[in-house]
Amino acid sequence: MNPVVVRAISALRQAVHDVRRRGLTVGFVPTMGALHEGHASLIRAARKETGFVVVSIFVNPTQFGPHEDLARYPQPFEKDLALCAVESADLVFAPQVETLYPQGFRTAVEVGGLQDVLEGSSRPGHFRGVATVVLKLFHLVSPDHAYFGQKDAQQVRIIQQMTRDLNLPVEVRVCPIVREADGLALSSRNVFLDTAQRKNATVLYRSLVEAQAMIKQGERSSTVLQRMLTERITATPGVILDSAAIVDADSLQPIDPLREQVLIA
Repeated sequence: MNPVVVRAISALRQAVHDVRRRGLTVGFVPTMGALHEGHASLIRAARKETGFVVVSIFVNPTQFGPHEDLARYPQPFEKDLALCAVESADLVFAPQVETLYPQGFRTAVEVGGLQDVLEGSSRPGHFRGVATVVLKLFHLVSPDHAYFGQKDAQQVRIIQQMTRDLNLPVEVRVCPIVREADGLALSSRNVFLDTAQRKNATVLYRSLVEAQAMIKQGERSSTVLQRMLTERITATPGVILDSAAIVDADSLQPIDPLREQVLIA
C-alpha cells in the first residue's frame, strides 16, 4: 500500500494526532529524498520498533553553501514513494520550501563546539542548517524515535547533543552504515560519480579499514594515523581532501594519544 503523502503542516499534525489517539508510537526518518538502501534500512528499523512510520522528503536549502549542489541535487520523487511503499512507511511529509521557511523566517539553531569542526570546517553554516531543519521536523512530527545513519557521524552527534540540550522527547536511533560490496557507503550523491571516480572513491573505505586495523594492532598516535589517511587518500587520482581526522567520539576534538571511544572521519 502506498503511504499517504502530505505537504501541509496542518495535515501532518492531524495525521499524527489521529495515530496518537489510537495509542500508536511514531517513528520518524528524515531524508532529503533520492532514497537508497541506506534509507530503506532506517525505514525498516522504524517499522520494526514503532506503530506508525513517517518519512520526510525535503531538500533543505539552508544546509547548502552558495557554491554547492542544491540546484542539481537528485529529486526522483516517484521512485522515493515507491521505496517508501515497499518498506511500508505510513506517511510521507514532503513540504515546499515556503512551508518550512515562510517569508520573514529568522531563527537558526547552533550546536557550539560540534558544528564547526571536521566537515563543518569546510562547509560553514552546513550544520546550522541541519540542526534547524531537524528541530523543526521534530516539533512537527513529534516522534517517539527518530532514525539516522551512522554514515553522517558528525550530523548524528550534533543531533544527539541538540536533542539532549533542548530536552526534546525524542530518542535518536543510530543505524549502521550500508555499503556497496566494495565498501563504498551508499549516498544519494554517488550518482554524480563517473566510472573512474566511482572506482577511486573506495579509497575512503579502504583507508578507514586500514586505520581501524592499525588501532587494533596497538597504534595509539593520531598523528601517525592521520598521516596514513592523508597519504592514502591524496595519492588517489581526482581526490581533493577536505579533512582526515581521528577525534574523540563525543567532543569531536583531536585526541592524541588515542583513548576511550574515537571517531575516524
